[in-house]
Amino acid sequence: MTDQKIFSDFSRIGKRLFTEHLVSGNFGNMSARYTDGYFITHTGSYLDADPAQTVLMPLNGRVTPGASSEWRVHTAIYNATEQHAAVVHAHPVHAVALSLQVEDEILTIDNEGKMLAPSITVVDGAPGTQELANTVAKELHSANVVVARGHGTFAAGKNLDQAYLFTSLAEHCSKILHCTKYHR
Repeated sequence: MTDQKIFSDFSRIGKRLFTEHLVSGNFGNMSARYTDGYFITHTGSYLDADPAQTVLMPLNGRVTPGASSEWRVHTAIYNATEQHAAVVHAHPVHAVALSLQVEDEILTIDNEGKMLAPSITVVDGAPGTQELANTVAKELHSANVVVARGHGTFAAGKNLDQAYLFTSLAEHCSKILHCTKYHR
């Protein structure tokens, strides 16, 4: 994958995340594998803005200045499995709210959720910590999306489109659960 393609994907997916209210302000981040490392959005960057706001990180854990504060999670995911080539971390409101109300998983009830993510694990750990990184990476070894309690989703896939899809799915399923609780 070329640098230009990666930057184009960052721009396109960042705009979708912002337009669909899966991130707001300068919250959230994205990354994509590249040779012996990965590109990650710059700390404090707006995902719907300039795609050149990325930095190249090595997989050995050395921090590149300007990398997102969640670089530990992205590094841990890429080091834990080769199946994932992209990660999206978002702050979808309904998924975050639901993560504060359930014990350890969100059980989806809609058809898309049952098909693609029947159970979405809710993990604990403070933002930006190695504890969160280890927990998220462990769970994403056998899943495509998790929710960090009170913080946001981490979705992984073979590319940014797929990671975005699982981010969107987590919010969609959480909205369905929110809406149906009033009609039972």
